[in-house]
Amino acid sequence: MTYLLLTASVLAAAFVYLLLMRSYIASKPLVAASAVMLLITAIFDNVIIATGIVAYDEAKISGIKIGVAPIEDFAYTVVALLVVPTLFNFFRVRL
Repeated sequence: MTYLLLTASVLAAAFVYLLLMRSYIASKPLVAASAVMLLITAIFDNVIIATGIVAYDEAKISGIKIGVAPIEDFAYTVVALLVVPTLFNFFRVRL
């Protein structure tokens, strides 16, 4: 399985979850959080990959990179940015 296929699966599951939850996510905080989180992801993913802590099989990535980090790495940050606020709202209302 390629990282792109795995990433697409995770994104699809997140979008199905968001559709089922029908949660509202405020756009201004989401944009601000996205900018910060994607910047932090870019910095630390590049450090982690450049130092050799994590390595990717070049045959399984799309080839699109930001620095040395494959673009697929950023999908998990996007999923977290979308899913965590809905989970927070879900549990806040239920508790």
